[in-house]
Amino acid sequence: MTMHLSQFASTLGAFAAAAVVALGVRTLALRALRRWGTTSGSTMDEVVLGSLRWPSIMWSILLAAYIAIDITDLPARPSATIQKILFSLLVISVTAAAANLSGAALRQGLRQTSLAIPATGITLTFLKVTIWVVGALILLSGLGISVTPVLTALGVGGLAVALALQDTLSNFFAGLHLLIERPVRVGDFVKLETGQEGYVEDIGWRTTRIRMLPNDMVILPNSRLTQSILTNYYLPSPQRGISIAVSVGYETDPDHLEHVLIDEAQKAVGTVQGLLAEPAPNVRFIPGFGSSSLDFSLNVHVAEFTDQYLVQHELRKRILSRLRAERITMPYPHQQIVLETPPPALPRSS
Repeated sequence: MTMHLSQFASTLGAFAAAAVVALGVRTLALRALRRWGTTSGSTMDEVVLGSLRWPSIMWSILLAAYIAIDITDLPARPSATIQKILFSLLVISVTAAAANLSGAALRQGLRQTSLAIPATGITLTFLKVTIWVVGALILLSGLGISVTPVLTALGVGGLAVALALQDTLSNFFAGLHLLIERPVRVGDFVKLETGQEGYVEDIGWRTTRIRMLPNDMVILPNSRLTQSILTNYYLPSPQRGISIAVSVGYETDPDHLEHVLIDEAQKAVGTVQGLLAEPAPNVRFIPGFGSSSLDFSLNVHVAEFTDQYLVQHELRKRILSRLRAERITMPYPHQQIVLETPPPALPRSS
């Protein structure tokens, strides 16, 4: 009994000493990382600190327990069992932290660079699954379990699963196709062939989410998206041209009207959100001669698709006020109806 108590006491003392040392090293390492981030101006240290602050405490405790058991004279069988448990917990915690850290680092890195890799749900899922598979293989190998039969079983089972989940795998590979070819990207404004339009919120491993302007969410299977005809208003550039129709009376001087419209458009640049100075606004005598008016088009460019609504709203108000100030008429549609009197009836011959 005394022997067991002394062994327990020595193990506990070794654990406490190792834990103090491990936690001290952890604190110094985190401080050094924080100082490095401050001096270098990088924001990646915040990602690393946020992902490792709490898991590192668990690693320090597990490492201290592993050292305490290894250096003390415990029975072989309990010591081996406890070491396997500690090893399993350590591998699982490191794998979870690595998966979370890699996802956060990928998001942060893609925000700071122009790499052509979208941080979508399918990208993050693929990255995390890969890390978890590697962690599982390391765990099995560390526990003395042969990995080769497991891989063989996974291969046979994977074939059966692939046959049973054809639709799911079709959507998965369609999502990979979207990420590689990039006909649509997260943040693009698109219009489906069904008429629905909105911003691409996420490209997941099975579905793509599109947020419409009324804040409704359209959830579309990836395979359907790759097979449908869609319009991407952000390719090749988010900028787009819009045309505002203006109809005036036939007595209006076309050159004077062109000057008025361009002047109002140029004045609106810088005050109306989304209206661009380049390419410069222009006026075209198109469609041309209407049934009761001269029809012109004011052509301007906006920064992105949704800016056109505010730009058209503001420009139409400014144009209407300017036309009234210039006494330029905007005629109502009218038609001229001519009534012909039928010829008198000829007298009948007797």
